[in-house]
Amino acid sequence: MQNISTPMLVVAGALIETNGSVLLHRRALNAVHGGLWEFPGGKVSVGESPEIALIRELSEELDVVVEESELEPLGFSSGSTEGELEPRALVILFYTCTRWIGAPRCVEGAGIDWFDPARIQTLAMPPLDYPLARQLVAKLASG
Repeated sequence: MQNISTPMLVVAGALIETNGSVLLHRRALNAVHGGLWEFPGGKVSVGESPEIALIRELSEELDVVVEESELEPLGFSSGSTEGELEPRALVILFYTCTRWIGAPRCVEGAGIDWFDPARIQTLAMPPLDYPLARQLVAKLASG
């Protein structure tokens, strides 16, 4: 087994409406995995907890305010980065959120949209988002 690097820590969040719809973010067309749908989030900066990083990322990408107490850990996904000269190990910590302040709008990236959970797994997504989608669909199906 090859040890590629110390893992880069990334956070992602599923904003879930009262009707069950889930918000997804479309990656910028000029980015790695450009145009694909993903759960909003990003890298955890040095000195940040994962929750604070996700709150910051949701604010930067969607212009919403989320309280730390509203984030519920759900699962994770791991693999390696793509599109870099030397791939790095990557771990995505995944949270759900059902309460936030503000109407989400696309501040960064190519767009946002709300999807029925059953449709999420059929969307074109970066590889590490598929396990997150399966975890979310299983959670929502179990109530």
